[in-house]
Amino acid sequence: MKYALLIYEDENQYGPDKAGPRVQEVASRHMTFSQGLGTKRVGGAGLKGTATATTVHTKGGKKTVHDGPFAEAREQLGGLYLVEVASLDEAIEIAKGIPLAQDGAIEVRPLLGP
Repeated sequence: MKYALLIYEDENQYGPDKAGPRVQEVASRHMTFSQGLGTKRVGGAGLKGTATATTVHTKGGKKTVHDGPFAEAREQLGGLYLVEVASLDEAIEIAKGIPLAQDGAIEVRPLLGP
């Protein structure tokens, strides 16, 4: 089964003024983690900051376009891994190993389809 492992962190940790050794260390940990997944990793990427987001919102059948992410939150979606594993338990174990700079959350969500 395929799962999306969605990474939520405070993106302010990664701003242009924070591009120091700590951010480089987290990026290096992601590279090592990603390589360690081997064939279980079927995709994934980091995302640019929420300032680059555009949201298409539908309400009452009317569509509007807004700058920025859909919801205001302390933690933003910053990247994802797509994995193919035998069970939810295996996906959760992988999610527990995803590097974070500080506090954050990893949402494990099954994909639709084969």
